[in-house]
Amino acid sequence: MQTLHLQTKIRTVKILEEIARRRTFGIVSHPDAGKTTLTEKLLLFGGAIQEAGAVKNNKIKKTATSDFMEIEKQRGISVATSVMAFEYKNRHINILDTPGHQDFAEDTFRTLTAVDSAIVVVDVAKGVETQTEKLVQVCRMRATPIMVFINKLDREGRDGFDLLDEIEGKLGLRLCPLSWPVGMGARFQGVYNIWDQSLLLYEEQSKQKIGRSMAFKDLNDPELDQRIGEEAASTLREEIELIQGVYPEFDREAYLKGEICPVFFGSALNNFGVKELLDCFVEIAPSPQPKKAEEREVIPSEKQFSGFVFKIHANIDPNHRSRIAFVKIVSGLFERNTNYLHVREGKNLKFSSPLTFLASKKEVVDYAVPGDIVGLPDTGNFRIGDSLTGGEALHFTGIPSFSPEHFRFINNADPLKSKQLAKGVDQLMDEGVAQLFTLISNGRKIIGTVGALQYEVIQYRLEHEYGAKCAYEPFQAYKALWVQSTDMDQLEEFKKFKARYLAEDKYGRLVFLADSAFSLQMSQEKFDKLSFHAKSEF
Repeated sequence: MQTLHLQTKIRTVKILEEIARRRTFGIVSHPDAGKTTLTEKLLLFGGAIQEAGAVKNNKIKKTATSDFMEIEKQRGISVATSVMAFEYKNRHINILDTPGHQDFAEDTFRTLTAVDSAIVVVDVAKGVETQTEKLVQVCRMRATPIMVFINKLDREGRDGFDLLDEIEGKLGLRLCPLSWPVGMGARFQGVYNIWDQSLLLYEEQSKQKIGRSMAFKDLNDPELDQRIGEEAASTLREEIELIQGVYPEFDREAYLKGEICPVFFGSALNNFGVKELLDCFVEIAPSPQPKKAEEREVIPSEKQFSGFVFKIHANIDPNHRSRIAFVKIVSGLFERNTNYLHVREGKNLKFSSPLTFLASKKEVVDYAVPGDIVGLPDTGNFRIGDSLTGGEALHFTGIPSFSPEHFRFINNADPLKSKQLAKGVDQLMDEGVAQLFTLISNGRKIIGTVGALQYEVIQYRLEHEYGAKCAYEPFQAYKALWVQSTDMDQLEEFKKFKARYLAEDKYGRLVFLADSAFSLQMSQEKFDKLSFHAKSEF
């Protein structure tokens, strides 16, 4: 008995040590800010890959490691969130590389529910762009700790202080620069790392190599003038003095609460400043954080296992038509071949081959701890937002479907492939790439998406992954709203009055496809006991 108690104690200590080693974060930005390239270089430093794929470089027939869907390789944009894990300095790091394109924002919003911190990438020339603002708002809503990486310093860009002002103004962040550029574009010589007081020199003749790092505890050291020139050294001293006077000193507690955001400068494409960002990140970023469920707050160190599905990817391996449900472990130890409660279905499931990822490369794992992301092969049991636990009925919050902004009828373009089309649409909708509505009046299918580019992706994937062809035709709708009512008589009256505009979503919930803002307003006034929700979680 005593031996068993000791074994349990050792196991618990080991799990707590593993939790402390975990760093799970998302990389977010506007398209083309260099987010996927930064992900690649982090993997490179972590030894997870041997060489990076130059995104969009057709001369080198390579593509980014994290962009594994065929359409992503062709267009050079990320359209699905990739999950990648690697070890660095005795930390186990899980990166979630998210789509930057606004048409795929919903996938990114959901991914941000599964991260403990975020790195925001800003283009030095373009500054803060619309999509970055939206994504940072989501992080701030949840008080997610943020680090900022200002990218593409080897190109001509904006003044460092102007950029910091814009980031603070537009994103509402309080910044704390932990590195600072020496020149920019053609005059770019390197980056002074305030965090560890060293100078990283940029070597033009070997751009793809990492520059040499030199310790400079004292910026008044005459050797600095010899290295970068008197004028550049003098400017650097003045700017560092100004930073120390204007910006707050780094305080880890304030960072973890989302109150201040460290800033690093570099060039991801040229491997420059990335290692410095990563070295600081593994030291200061939070280990797995508690997560709110409807019933209570769940703490990572709890013995009982719990986790939630934040993403479903159909056809991750087109040869096997497989679906993978991505689960973020919130608490306890997840073990292979162990029964867990699928809370919504109220049934126990066992998983013989849970997976970890390096983009499309998969590996079966025996266990996972809080902070980890595991992929569970799925035959259609899971929906986004589902909870999986060791027995307790927990419902994790904050993973809704949003009201789409674009609507189109979907028609079968090849009558011989109707089964394949039905299966493909069913699986792609489970991924959350779009939403399927079935009109109650005539059973016609309507696909609603956040962005128009989604239709192209769906059409492409249906053809190349399922062998089915579809065609679209317009459907005029202003918004999809989920309808809720406690007054059954008024609900029945509404159903008769708006029969043409009523549909069911994939899960049989009643949805009103309002044809205009005016029509919605009139319905809200006439049917005052009905609630109209712009998201499915209410």
